Amino acid sequence: MLLKNNQRPLIFLLSSVALITLPHFWHIPLSIFGFFCAMLLWRFIAIWKTHWLPHQLILLLLIVGGIALLLSHFRSFLGRDAGTSLFVIALSLKLLEIKQDRDLYLISYLAFIIASSQFLFEQSILMAVYILFICGALLTTLIIINTQQPKTREAIKKSALIIAQALPMTLVLFFLFPRIQAPDWIFFNDPNASAKTGLSDTLEPGSITNLALSAELAFRVKFENDNLPPPRQRYWRGPVYSYTNGKRWTASWQYAYAPYMDAPKFNGKAYKYTVLLEPQNKNWVYALDMPAQFSTNIHKNQHHQLINKKHSTHRSEHQIVSYPDYNTGYITKGEFKENTQLPSPPSEKLNNFVQQLKGFDAANETFINNLLQHFKTEDFYYTLSPPLMEENPIEAFLFETRRGFCSHYATSFVYLMRIANIPARVIGGYQGGEFNRVGKFLEIRQADAHAWAEVWLENKGWVRVDPTAAVAPERVERGVDIDEQLSQRAVNFMSFTNKNYSWLKKSHQLWQSLDYSWQRWVVQYDTGNQSHFLSSLGINNLKTTIYWMMGLITFITLVLAAYLFKNNHRSIDKASLYYLKFCRTLAKAGLARQINESANDFAVRVKYHFPEQQQKVTTITHLYNQLRYGKYPSEIKLKKLQIAVNKYKVKAKNKKS
Repeated sequence: MLLKNNQRPLIFLLSSVALITLPHFWHIPLSIFGFFCAMLLWRFIAIWKTHWLPHQLILLLLIVGGIALLLSHFRSFLGRDAGTSLFVIALSLKLLEIKQDRDLYLISYLAFIIASSQFLFEQSILMAVYILFICGALLTTLIIINTQQPKTREAIKKSALIIAQALPMTLVLFFLFPRIQAPDWIFFNDPNASAKTGLSDTLEPGSITNLALSAELAFRVKFENDNLPPPRQRYWRGPVYSYTNGKRWTASWQYAYAPYMDAPKFNGKAYKYTVLLEPQNKNWVYALDMPAQFSTNIHKNQHHQLINKKHSTHRSEHQIVSYPDYNTGYITKGEFKENTQLPSPPSEKLNNFVQQLKGFDAANETFINNLLQHFKTEDFYYTLSPPLMEENPIEAFLFETRRGFCSHYATSFVYLMRIANIPARVIGGYQGGEFNRVGKFLEIRQADAHAWAEVWLENKGWVRVDPTAAVAPERVERGVDIDEQLSQRAVNFMSFTNKNYSWLKKSHQLWQSLDYSWQRWVVQYDTGNQSHFLSSLGINNLKTTIYWMMGLITFITLVLAAYLFKNNHRSIDKASLYYLKFCRTLAKAGLARQINESANDFAVRVKYHFPEQQQKVTTITHLYNQLRYGKYPSEIKLKKLQIAVNKYKVKAKNKKS
């Protein structure tokens, strides 16, 4: 039965449960989290006021209320969010019916499940450290319950020792145990449960501006041998927008999966790199323009965009090889029609503008250069806060406001190309990236979201043209200024680029480097990464892997067993020596212990013959039994036994019959 006079295990358990559930404040509905907090507070008060605990009828009503609350937010009990909420409600209700030790164990096991569910929402290194800490607190609670340790410090030390002993075995199993990728349906994933915002499959002038105000990480790129392309070539290709209604541009899939007429021809320097994508809503893989080789789990469509074959809202990693120098070759009739599409005949004003720039009677390259020169020399401005252009956005931008973000320039450029019957399309993606000097990788953030144009030219194929570079070349060379964004949002605490805070920037990059390594080698340690790691150690097949794993497990087990036996045996041996000294003292007084007599039976005889020694005999016998047969003999108890035996004195007297 639960110790009524010992409230410490309950306080420890409830505190651990509170810490474990705290991060779910951001993950589950507020009403469900509030329900949990109310039940937890109720149980805390009931530690000292046991009569406050609910009766069976009230508990039944609370269960019904919890289920109703759950169903009001979710249509089923399956899925990440619903399943986590179900466990939180079950845990909160179980707190109110603690009657004996087995209930404490059950609550502890439920709390471990809640702790592990945190990784369904966040897998950062900080969360891992936090979960390790609170699991240590739970383990301390179990030790207090199981051993009734008189001191909290001893229980904490025992918990830390157990975790330290388990760590070597954990590392061996993590690195060597075969990684088996379970099918998605097993996890009952909620749609877009882990996804974050990013580029959309539709584009309007100014739509990327919202992303440009976000410092959220989009993906990270590690180049082989730290071989980075120059900033002007760092275009990360994403969705291709071909269809327009005059205002909105959408990704057309009409010819996306048609067979290639010509395979792209690649020239010049190749860049081999690994892309670590953050969770997103789409199954797009952003690659350096133009991707030539890539992992088998992705494919390239007719628009030269990489698509993840397995749609996943989780973080993913891909190996890619790209060539900045390429020729995509021939264009089909279908592609030509798709990329010269206009919603309606252009206005006379637009026609005259194209005519003025020799779009109808000069070579295509001449018209392109004239238009870029027009953007450069006329009164055009690049801004993160362009004015609204609800009606006729192309004409409003070209002839009235002349202020816009990259999407304004790209869409206007493509529209004018199409008026001149030149195949053109808008490309969405990211441009640039900040180099992390500690980890030697590029960090591409949502603020680096960009839009540019592609035109098809004879004998050259699809050619990238970035009209934004004609107006704001610094946008291409350095990307969007994060400090400018933060100041616009009134949260510019300090500038990372200010040399007075260079140490802060270095610290930030160091942390990002640690996080990158954590994500790659722990969170993303899948079958491919495991195979690569084991191959570097000369382990190339499953049979060898199993041999290594079993060998290391056996070795670790023997080392730990020897350590535990040595410490335990030392305590037991010394306890036996002290107890034998106690028995010799009594033998000299005329009361010898029989060969088949247990310590408890001998104590009964001693107390009968020497009633004045009852307290001392009880203490010595109890300490000896705990050290000899208890689960966790301690040095403190051994020291107490030694002192008690050394102080024990008895005078011989006539024995009672």
